[in-house]
Amino acid sequence: MWALLVLIGAASVSAHLQDLSFDGQKVFRVLPQNHEQVEILNFLASIMEVDFWQPDSVTLVRPKMQVDFRVEAEKSFKVEDLLKESGMEYEVLIDNLQAALEAQFDSKARTAGHSYEKYNNWDTIAAWTADIAAQNPDLVSRSVIGETYEGRPMYLLKMGKSGPNKKAIFMDCGFHAREWISPAFCQWFVKEAVETYGKDAVMTTLLDKLDFYVLPVVNIDGYIYTWTNDRMWRKTRSKNAGSTCIGTDPNRNMDAGWCTLGASDYPCSSTYCGSAPESEKETKALADFIREHLSTIKAYLTIHSYSQLLLFPYSYTYDLPPNYEELNSIARAASKELASLHNTKYTYGPGAKTIYPAAGGSDDWAYDQGIKYSFTFELRDTGRYGFLLPESQIKPTCEETLLAVKYIANYVLEHLY
Repeated sequence: MWALLVLIGAASVSAHLQDLSFDGQKVFRVLPQNHEQVEILNFLASIMEVDFWQPDSVTLVRPKMQVDFRVEAEKSFKVEDLLKESGMEYEVLIDNLQAALEAQFDSKARTAGHSYEKYNNWDTIAAWTADIAAQNPDLVSRSVIGETYEGRPMYLLKMGKSGPNKKAIFMDCGFHAREWISPAFCQWFVKEAVETYGKDAVMTTLLDKLDFYVLPVVNIDGYIYTWTNDRMWRKTRSKNAGSTCIGTDPNRNMDAGWCTLGASDYPCSSTYCGSAPESEKETKALADFIREHLSTIKAYLTIHSYSQLLLFPYSYTYDLPPNYEELNSIARAASKELASLHNTKYTYGPGAKTIYPAAGGSDDWAYDQGIKYSFTFELRDTGRYGFLLPESQIKPTCEETLLAVKYIANYVLEHLY
């Protein structure tokens, strides 16, 4: 078996994504049963490029954990041989990544403008932020909270009826570039707020009594790169001193157990923590804004994909937060609300214990700033499409997630502190 492994390694670290076709690339799901099988995955990752989808890094793999990863076309048969030979349980989730990538878009006829049921590129989203604010001046305003590494403005939408001493909920999307369903939800949420204000009792009360800050895309440079160069890109696009590898994982870059469990100090890693906490302009802008508004922000929601999870602190430690019972009961009820529409099952709990440890995340950071209602959503699906969720699922995904978000927001409103 080891001879086979060495052979795979020697077969080349091919020119990195030179033509950016994912033709023939496969996504495998494996279930290592013991430490020996975990070691095989570790070795595999050490001799060839393996893109871990779930968990984020090979270092987080444990026995009996479901692991999804992508491999290059020319390596996929050898990897399959290896999995067979090692007796590891596996299935091919996606047989041809290029086909799955094309199938994301429901029709080849792309409307020029913005659509809530399509994936929109950054220029379209940026224009939409201006339009939605201009069309709903009594409910929505737009500001710039900073700029990205490549110099793009980071637009923030503030929603709510103006009133004195209002408390707020902060929500962001698009931390990880390839998680396209995430920004789609932030746009959907804004649409629902403006369209149902005055019609839906809960939404009307929420907007009358609370403000919502919505950051539609955190990692704008990375998101653009997924549209132009590499659909599977995850990190920011900043340069790293002394390395040719680009980017930092913005959700490992916050000052919450920074660069300890589940984060890497290696710039080429997909979970690279950055050179220091808030080294990324994007995370710094986000953190600065929240720090400036700490007296009013009472809840923090961050939207990711995929896995169908509703997580709360902590991820950087196995310790439970002081208000664990309360957070767990909110997550339970919100998951139930979410499931009530399309019967989509979510798992909920504290991050480290529910999935795996990950230091430097924004939810833990916000919680440690004193925002006691802090949640991470991992939206659809559980791996059939992974990061390539088809556009036909945008509407149902957003509809069900909205129910959970409204539940949490209403709870926060009734339990202001």
